[in-house]
Amino acid sequence: MKINAIARVLEAWAPTSLAESYDNVGLLVGDPQAEATGVLINLDVTEALIDEAVAAGINLIVTHHPIWFGARKKLNGEDYVSRIIIKAIKSDVALYACHTNLDNVHTGVNAMIGKRLGAVDMRTLSPKKGLFLKLVAYSAADQLPELTAALTEAGGRDIFSASEGETVRLELILPAYAKGQILNALRKFSPGEPPTYHLAPIQGVHQQVGSGMIGRLPAAMAKADFLAHVKQAFDCGGIRYADAPHATIQKVAWCGGAGSFLTAAARRAGADAFITGDITYHKYFDNENEILLLDIGHYESEQFTSELIYHHLSESFPTFAIRLSAIKTNPVKYYS
Repeated sequence: MKINAIARVLEAWAPTSLAESYDNVGLLVGDPQAEATGVLINLDVTEALIDEAVAAGINLIVTHHPIWFGARKKLNGEDYVSRIIIKAIKSDVALYACHTNLDNVHTGVNAMIGKRLGAVDMRTLSPKKGLFLKLVAYSAADQLPELTAALTEAGGRDIFSASEGETVRLELILPAYAKGQILNALRKFSPGEPPTYHLAPIQGVHQQVGSGMIGRLPAAMAKADFLAHVKQAFDCGGIRYADAPHATIQKVAWCGGAGSFLTAAARRAGADAFITGDITYHKYFDNENEILLLDIGHYESEQFTSELIYHHLSESFPTFAIRLSAIKTNPVKYYS
């Protein structure tokens, strides 16, 4: 199996087009056409993780966090990032990152957090806007049933057709990340000539794509019990929090990683508590004394992402060598 076959499965689940603009996702190091000898999964890539892959005969590492974000002018080993990149290249180990694109899908990182909390009635906290396109295309009338089925399978919805003689005019709505699949489906029904179509962006939000999630606990919990529940569920060394005058907690919002930018959205949604990581001092004031604001740690909030990726790939490739690394990459230690 080639590395790009594994990448396609990951990107069908979490399209790279859903990543935030600052992010760096997809295959970062390695040949997509190389034969994969196995997959090793962790939250972060480290030199020790590459050593583990090499020892196991695995040539593809999949992590949540990318090893670098912005452009780099030097790869000379002077920092840990360049050392890891050099080591991966020398060891012929490919590096793949599935980061904010996996944060933004409704079956991704935040869904996993919700399951750890035991939340129900979960939905996206801040759905993304401008992710839909309208497609107008033309087809021969006798191809309509098959083409409609292919477009639906590729992600098209609300398909409307109108006959214009021997030609049928099609209109449909599609998520922007499905554009490639939709156009490929059109091309299959236009052999030897380019398909005739028109694409235009439309307004509206995608309720299953966006930042953070919100849900409710099956029953209200006393505040102290809720804090203890979160600490246990995420094995936190400690929880920093801004208090709020709630005796009980039931409606909860959360965002894996550094999600304090969603504090106001959590308040507007009527959450009793908001859970995230990496909250800086002044951001604690954003709770406005209305919402219990918890910083459980960046690593702690996302640590189960490795399991999420592992289970997804294992379902897709049940007989392939997919391994969950036991290395804990959290750089933060707690003294108590």
